[in-house]
Amino acid sequence: MPTADKYIQHLRLQPHPEGGWFCEFYRAAESIPQSGLPDRFTGDRAFSTAIYFLLNQTEFSAFHRIRQDELWHFYDGSSLTIHQISPDGEYSTIRLGRGVQSGEAITAVVPAGRLFGATVDDASSFSLVGCTVAPGFDFADFEMPTRAQLIEQFPQHRSIIERLTSEQSRTGR
Repeated sequence: MPTADKYIQHLRLQPHPEGGWFCEFYRAAESIPQSGLPDRFTGDRAFSTAIYFLLNQTEFSAFHRIRQDELWHFYDGSSLTIHQISPDGEYSTIRLGRGVQSGEAITAVVPAGRLFGATVDDASSFSLVGCTVAPGFDFADFEMPTRAQLIEQFPQHRSIIERLTSEQSRTGR
């Protein structure tokens, strides 16, 4: 039976700045010129990128946002919850897992510009997922606001913000 450690080793996952483990396994060879992208992009972008992403037990993906839609795919382990806060302050969740008959999704989309993070539903397990971004991910598209910034902007969500942020903001992806 696969374990988090075996996946980390076999897939050559590295620590992720927002929490958990990741490996980019696909970056399209072709790119879209900046002139063909919306103004929110500061340069050319690959057509698409994809990563493996693993959260182990109580690890979490800290609240962050990117400029593209992000498609999540469930692979193995415990279901996980994707926590989202829309620009207008609405909090919502998506449960990603195998239990389609019980309301879990095997794929989900986080819209561009939305704050999101994730947690493993069974703290004694792990969650292995994939994330696909189009146009392709670039660190210039990544933002991870600090806990203080998020609480100031969304005080009504203080509890989940405290759970999915650290005292010091992590940077980069």
